[in-house]
Amino acid sequence: MGDAAQDLDAKGGGLDTAKDLFAGAAGGIAQVLIGQPFDIVKVRLQTSTAYSSALDAASSIYAKEGALAFYKGTLTPLLGIGACVSIQFGAFGWARRSFEASNAAKGSNDLGYGQYFAAGAFAGVANSVISGPIEHVRIRLQTQPHGSARLYTGPIDCVRKLSAHAGVLGGLYRGEAVTIWREAFAYGTWFLAFEYLMNRDAARNRVQRSEVPAYKVAFYGGLAGEALWLASYPFDVVKSKMQTDGFGSGMKYRTMRDCFAQTWRAEGARGFWKGIGPTLLRAMPVSAGTFAVVEATMRAIA
Repeated sequence: MGDAAQDLDAKGGGLDTAKDLFAGAAGGIAQVLIGQPFDIVKVRLQTSTAYSSALDAASSIYAKEGALAFYKGTLTPLLGIGACVSIQFGAFGWARRSFEASNAAKGSNDLGYGQYFAAGAFAGVANSVISGPIEHVRIRLQTQPHGSARLYTGPIDCVRKLSAHAGVLGGLYRGEAVTIWREAFAYGTWFLAFEYLMNRDAARNRVQRSEVPAYKVAFYGGLAGEALWLASYPFDVVKSKMQTDGFGSGMKYRTMRDCFAQTWRAEGARGFWKGIGPTLLRAMPVSAGTFAVVEATMRAIA
């Protein structure tokens, strides 16, 4: 009887993980389509001194490169971010259920908020294996010169050339250490904030989580997105700088620590927050859309 129960739990856990992965993929597609125009402005501000503000950057991109420039490098994240968000929700769901099983064995049914953060951080680290190279390729495509001076013809060409410079680890996976730190802080905070807001609402109104209205799910998801970036933005700035840096004799930043030190010496604390305005502006609709789509998908397939 015990063995049968364990088999049933294993099958149920596998099905739950599959649902998490599917819902996350749907949320990832929504995330890219909503957020890509904001993201290119953020990256240009982080890696260039040519713009005085987010509005100046957006106006300049539109005037010089046209409206489609706001979707430069979209193919890579459209294919990859769906996989990334799928992994995020799949890994978070698996870690959450693991904590729940551990707590149940000790006679408790509730997760502590430290456990929610740990589950989210685990999801972020798991995600970094593919988010690192995907974002590296996207950033290179977003910041390359326009027109005939461009360096890469597309994502595959970019992957090939980055790998040729310093191999897969030194080239394509450049900036992976700071990516892991960013993902852990970002997604630990993201999931913690969302779960806290959802649980508080359900408790306050004495309803099940599945009964929380969709507009509240979106709003709480948006607030979680703001928290995500406030918790992780300095790491993101360093990541962007390292992933737009040259190779060989043209390399400015040797390590993550070196990039932090040079940024501090050159720009002070403000240097770690360049581009935060459009990032926070982007975070609300992108994160709201992601959680709204994921939650709606999960409820539909429950």
